[in-house]
Amino acid sequence: MNTTDPTKSEIRFLEGPQSRWQEFTFTVKVMLDFIRGFRALHFAGPCVTIFGSARFGENHPDYIDARKMGAAIAKLGFTVMTGGGPGIMEAANRGAKDVGGRSLGCNIVLPMEQTHNPYLDAWVNINYFFVRKTLLIKYSYAFIVMPGGFGTLDEYFEALTLIQTGKISKFPIVLFDKAYHEPLIKHIEKMKAEGTISPDDLKLFLITDSVEEAVEHIRENSIMQFGLTYKEPKPSILLNERRPIWFT
Repeated sequence: MNTTDPTKSEIRFLEGPQSRWQEFTFTVKVMLDFIRGFRALHFAGPCVTIFGSARFGENHPDYIDARKMGAAIAKLGFTVMTGGGPGIMEAANRGAKDVGGRSLGCNIVLPMEQTHNPYLDAWVNINYFFVRKTLLIKYSYAFIVMPGGFGTLDEYFEALTLIQTGKISKFPIVLFDKAYHEPLIKHIEKMKAEGTISPDDLKLFLITDSVEEAVEHIRENSIMQFGLTYKEPKPSILLNERRPIWFT
């Protein structure tokens, strides 16, 4: 098996115990993925990450809403971060650029080519989904979940679980589009009824159809709650870093 392909090496790793050398080399590849992400996103500033489907075109209502959302979040002063791909991700990044805001992408490398969208100031290509999820959460002070598929729900529940268990601060999460997420909310209500989650866990997210309500929720529960300020990091000469021109 050709283990130079990151997808093949990940499949091999998840098949069970490998030789110690294979386990070590995979660990090094993961470490390099993290370092690549840290270097690319070090100057991101406070971000809001917007999750959503890659499959919607620009005339889809959710694409239009995501573009409005990206613009509104950028106007709050946040950097808009997405998975860097098409669909909802492109729309959110595009919205940020519409109003002169900062726009970043954390793109996943897949067997079927996924290229970054054209509305990014900077992006990084990541080989492993779990590394990408960590980076999307690491730099963000709020999360917006637009309609999407398995990956979007995975990212939503990752952020929700980390907040529920106190692994990250209680940053706001917004579920956007009540009709789309209605079956999900019913299931969450069932989990509450069965006692598998606490009643207070339903307070960890807001569900809305309003861009304005979502933005106000983030302003109150991120900027105001945490007294959000930002001190720009200085580039390291030793690491051959430069202040990114898109940060001005």
